[in-house]
Amino acid sequence: MDERTLLERITVDPKLFGGRPIIQGQAITVEGVLATMVAGASLEEVLIIYSELSREDVLACLEYARRLVALMRLKGTDLIPRQP
Repeated sequence: MDERTLLERITVDPKLFGGRPIIQGQAITVEGVLATMVAGASLEEVLIIYSELSREDVLACLEYARRLVALMRLKGTDLIPRQP
């Protein structure tokens, strides 16, 4: 599945979840899926925890995060301030 098709699975609506990105048609945030993975869950485990999601939904969350990091790099933004 190409990147554009994956990203179509992510929705941002200021009226839902304070405008945080969610998986389309679900009450699950991209942040929640990513936090689950950061906590150590594999893709397969995420699919068990969030049984309503598909593999492509989880990949869409990862692609969304990848795009944000790429955009930050282009804009020269860094989440981790460097010590002088």
